Amino acid sequence: MVVRGDLEIVATATQSEAARALTDFTTAYNKADKAYDQSLDAPRVTGALADIDGGKLRSGAKINPGGNPSHVALKLTDVKYTIPEKAAWPRWFVADATANKGRSTDRWLFVFTRDGLTDLWEVSFLTIMAASDVPEFKKDENGWAQVVQPDDAELSVTPEELPDRYVTYLQQDSALFADGPYTSEERSKRQQNAVKPGLARQYIDEALTNGDYAPVGLRTTDGGALVFFTTRHYEKQTAAQGVDIPVDDAAVKALMTGEPKESLTLEFVSNQAVLDPAKTESDQQVKFLSQVGGLTGAKGE
Repeated sequence: MVVRGDLEIVATATQSEAARALTDFTTAYNKADKAYDQSLDAPRVTGALADIDGGKLRSGAKINPGGNPSHVALKLTDVKYTIPEKAAWPRWFVADATANKGRSTDRWLFVFTRDGLTDLWEVSFLTIMAASDVPEFKKDENGWAQVVQPDDAELSVTPEELPDRYVTYLQQDSALFADGPYTSEERSKRQQNAVKPGLARQYIDEALTNGDYAPVGLRTTDGGALVFFTTRHYEKQTAAQGVDIPVDDAAVKALMTGEPKESLTLEFVSNQAVLDPAKTESDQQVKFLSQVGGLTGAKGE
């Protein structure tokens, strides 16, 4: 009998492999940020983070071709690794740490993934949340975490449906997501900005679900799950005849193609981390813990 090694349920990484992956990523990330050179960390990022980080580096290189004048190397401390057991590829794990940037009370959560044994570990998701919001993960007697399947029916929303449900929510309000800055407040802001004198805004939202954009999640001790997923968002500003479209943001100017004579379309990619409750919970609302996004393109017409 031949045993399929890729189908055996195993830990996705050892602690030392995970630590080395984080060190390699941080080194590459800092080099790219210092030089504003996307090629320097391209082998270490993928999915949502590659898009978000790439937009920042491309605009930075246009604004400051000589490199980042305000570069401060990212340093991570008090690192914790949550490594699940799973079968087949891709395999992934989560690292969370305190960073020397932003609020000292926050934790930076990285999802590392790779598609095969000879591939490099790459970061597909990076989210930042309050330390008090990081949930407790369900682990076995050996300390390994538990992956939730994309179609897990024990959760309020199956992980594979979360990107589509969120973009639908932004267009058509529902009680599915708990109120907050990325849900009810985002909808309210859009409604306020939709029509202003001489300028109309339209919003288009897109779920990203393939490859390294696919949602991933870990079971929490309460039976729910922490799920990471990705979306793309477009904001189109259309001016009335004779009205100029102001472009004051240097990053927008740096990434813009064409001229905004009649309209300007901004493109963003966001990755988010949510708590998806178990169906046995009385409160079935999905709660956003974090959303990190960035400008990835701009088009004037």
